[in-house]
Amino acid sequence: MRPLTLGRLLGHCAILAAVLFVVVVIALKLGAVPVSLYGLGRDLLRVLFRQTSQLSSEYQLIIFDIRLPRILLGIFVGASLSVAGASFQALLRNPLADPYVLGVSSGAAVGAIIALIVEPHLALAPAVAALLTPVGAFLGAAITVTAVYFLGLREGRIDSSTLLLAGIISASFLQAIIMFFMSTLTGGNYRGIAFWMMGELQTPPPQIVSLILRFGFFLAAGVIYTTAPDLNLLLAGEKEAMHLGVDVRRVRLVVYIAASLLTGLAVSVSGAIGYVGLLVPHVMRLIFGSDHRVLLPTTALGGAIAVVIADTLARTVVSPAELPVGAMTAIAGAPLFLYLMRRRLA
Repeated sequence: MRPLTLGRLLGHCAILAAVLFVVVVIALKLGAVPVSLYGLGRDLLRVLFRQTSQLSSEYQLIIFDIRLPRILLGIFVGASLSVAGASFQALLRNPLADPYVLGVSSGAAVGAIIALIVEPHLALAPAVAALLTPVGAFLGAAITVTAVYFLGLREGRIDSSTLLLAGIISASFLQAIIMFFMSTLTGGNYRGIAFWMMGELQTPPPQIVSLILRFGFFLAAGVIYTTAPDLNLLLAGEKEAMHLGVDVRRVRLVVYIAASLLTGLAVSVSGAIGYVGLLVPHVMRLIFGSDHRVLLPTTALGGAIAVVIADTLARTVVSPAELPVGAMTAIAGAPLFLYLMRRRLA
């Protein structure tokens, strides 16, 4: 493992940040209503220099009220799911670990749907009601990851294959619960939640939820990053890490809670976008190596790039209609999952 320097870390992140900027500009340009690069650049500069009075109402609506909030949401959702996936893979020493595969996304979805069903029956203030869905999603993710963890234990130690199987079975069970809930809803709500279950970024969350998403991401991702050296040692095995001074129980608890928080926040605002946490960490690992001090920040940027690209394709491939974002990520992620599973079982 190459020694880590601040210049090397910042260099990798700068490259990905530049790629993300280009992807964001392309995403702002593409859509059902075409926008010229010249007009887009001119309006972005006007906003930068606070000359918003010169913006046309049509451009302001399309670019700054519809596309930009959706892109920013995709950035935080992609970064959250990717960091959670990289954390689970390191903690469980299993390349197939991912919030979607382990059932954590499904658990968060169940919690969010229960919150959506219960919220109209509670006399809550608007600010409190807006928080109910992300809280329900986090609780659902935390309960699921705890159940999967205990189901994956063998003689007091995590068995990677058993844990993966427990996650897949839990996800199937939770999907059945979701189908039950959906069968009790009216037609309009049914379609909305069905589309939401496949992942979508159409509806920006309330401002307070957006603030919590951003704050929660930086808090949870920052906490996980403090354990990056320990995650590097855990790759050699729990006993070896303990001999090298790693408090395995503390690291396991911290990473599980933080990764569940990231998954719950992402699912509560976008639905279950699958395979991002599986695909992106593997690509970043191939490019930048397995040092989690580099892998975690590059994975966050890579996840943001992946989800923005997937969302742009979802809203342009069959324009003016839209595909679920989760369908686009599954097209790329499912074949990779099958390849990794076959190679692991070989």
